[in-house]
Amino acid sequence: MQIQEIKAEDLNVEEFINQKVQEISSIVGEELAINALSGGVDSSVVTMLGHKALGARLKTYFVDNGIMREGEPEKIVSLFKELGVNVELFDGKKEFFDAFKGITDPEEKREAVTQTFYKDIFGKLVGESSAKYLFQGTILTDVDETVAGIKRQHNVFEQLGIDPQETFGYKIIEPLIQLRKPAVRMLAKALGLPEEIYERPPFPGPALAARVIGEITPERIETVRKATKITEEELCQTGAFQYLAILHKDRVTGMRDGKRDFGLQIEIRCWDSTDARTASPTRLPHETLEKLAGRIITEVPGVVSVTYNITQKPPSTIEAV
Repeated sequence: MQIQEIKAEDLNVEEFINQKVQEISSIVGEELAINALSGGVDSSVVTMLGHKALGARLKTYFVDNGIMREGEPEKIVSLFKELGVNVELFDGKKEFFDAFKGITDPEEKREAVTQTFYKDIFGKLVGESSAKYLFQGTILTDVDETVAGIKRQHNVFEQLGIDPQETFGYKIIEPLIQLRKPAVRMLAKALGLPEEIYERPPFPGPALAARVIGEITPERIETVRKATKITEEELCQTGAFQYLAILHKDRVTGMRDGKRDFGLQIEIRCWDSTDARTASPTRLPHETLEKLAGRIITEVPGVVSVTYNITQKPPSTIEAV
């Protein structure tokens, strides 16, 4: 199925919002729908469009999968409450970490996220609520990377010949599938979302699981979560498109207190891009990198090495997994 892209420079924001609200109302009719809010700009825009179209007939969940940024679940639930949208927090940590056990292959990790999210958790929630539709914030870049075989995005189905109705028991509605990130940010602003949502850097669907090389455990997620918080604090004023911390698999040799210390290695990536299809490493001042590395070494237990990725996309990708 060919998707007709709407570029940011061609987007009539008000017209698009009105059109999607009408489409959503027409598709769902008098039925109930569910949507998954992650706090990223894509899912936030879908949440606002859905509630604008359906009101109380759209039930919004934030799935606490245990692999989000520090304090993210509570922060997002509170923020949307202020916007008049009630968000129910679902504790899915056990389901996700059980699914990750023993998995190290990147594609298997992404498949574990897909099956746990869509089948185990939302399959149950949809069944319990009698909803027939799930809203999600798939954008065109997700589809492009999946179809090209670059990276299996967890939220792409029909383009791979997968029927969500047959596989999971409900239909999926994707209002943003013709857009890329710059256009979605325009919609977010027009829908009244705060700047902290529409200007925040992209965050992967598999969350911090996409930033752990090797097996995913609660302890390893906590390490990359702490490193992520520091990285976002130190690089948020750089103007970069995206910045992130990655935890490597093997321990590396370091020194503490004059003794050898086999510790952890964190890789920092910081990107200049417009739509994530291509990207260049941001030329950060050495002083910035020194300060960032110093904080991570000091504040994240067990880390003895911090590196900076200087490879273009392609051949690199923005995320590691």
